[in-house]
Amino acid sequence: MAAVIQTRLLLRKVKDLRCLTPRRTRVKGKWATTQPKSPPTSLALQYMDATYSLQLGQQWPSVRVSLLCEKKYGALLNNFSHESALADLQAQGCMDFIGHTDQDAQPFLDEASGGEPEGSMEQEISSSVSLNKSDSVDEELSPLQLSPNIKCLVFPRGDITRFKAARPDGFGLLSYYLMDAASVLPCLALNVQQGDSVLDLCAAPGGKTLALLQTQTIRFLCVNDASVSRTMRLRKVLHSYIPKELLTNDRIRITSFDGTKWGEIERNTFDRVLVDVPCTTDRHSLMEDDNNIFKKSRTSERRQLPQLQTELLLAGVEAACPGGEIVYSTCSLSQLQNQCVVEQAIHLARERHGIHLQVWG
Repeated sequence: MAAVIQTRLLLRKVKDLRCLTPRRTRVKGKWATTQPKSPPTSLALQYMDATYSLQLGQQWPSVRVSLLCEKKYGALLNNFSHESALADLQAQGCMDFIGHTDQDAQPFLDEASGGEPEGSMEQEISSSVSLNKSDSVDEELSPLQLSPNIKCLVFPRGDITRFKAARPDGFGLLSYYLMDAASVLPCLALNVQQGDSVLDLCAAPGGKTLALLQTQTIRFLCVNDASVSRTMRLRKVLHSYIPKELLTNDRIRITSFDGTKWGEIERNTFDRVLVDVPCTTDRHSLMEDDNNIFKKSRTSERRQLPQLQTELLLAGVEAACPGGEIVYSTCSLSQLQNQCVVEQAIHLARERHGIHLQVWG
């Protein structure tokens, strides 16, 4: 009797009886269905709250609200289409957010960045900086001239109307391309002049390439993306907006090379180079779980972004001819992906290649 009582007491003290269960009959606990999950969007918001609150200070709350608002698109007009959509869009209340001559267009410039509240940053969607590859540190830079041929229309502040799908003309070319209006800004900063040769180093999915072609001043355009699948998507976009005769001649070249190696392919070749690098794409990371770089499985990839961005920018610098201009842009507010990358690239260009870069913008 005493032995039975002692055995019961012993079993009560043992909380986990798996050690007494034969291994062949043990059942694995279903922890995946019981433990709370952290979706990538939540991880992205936690990261930005911790990082951008220190970086932006009092501006972060308003920028945060803007990033979490529904994305508003702009309609980039296609000058190659035989059916202009400008009058129709203006009749719906849209206005060119760039505002070349109309001062009333300034509110639309703010709205193009996502409809942020008063006092937030206009560059929350697209951050860019321009570099000049000069032979001397004292060389004067040419003034920025916005191309009048690039027009991107948006609905007024507070109007969440969605654009209708663009209709093809008689030649199958669509009249406008829907994109984040702020993505046009790096193309304007590139300051393309008549007869320039241009390299778009990370071109897919093709919105910025289309914007550059709207200038109708480019002598030769090379568009590249390291991803073969994204390059195929780029081709489809171009075929939907650009005449076939322009795509089949020697004025446009589409490639799928490793952009970090471009300095080994073509050096001192292009008058203008656009380096729109892969980044954390802040708004997408906060809104979509699919293809989100804040997935735990992509942690290593995200940490290596600044190194990749620096290598791409250096390759773009090498590809530019002396006196050429390079625009570096991201869809992130992160200083690690913007200011730090540019500073590191300037240092490496001078130390490794003897290239002096001037920064403006």
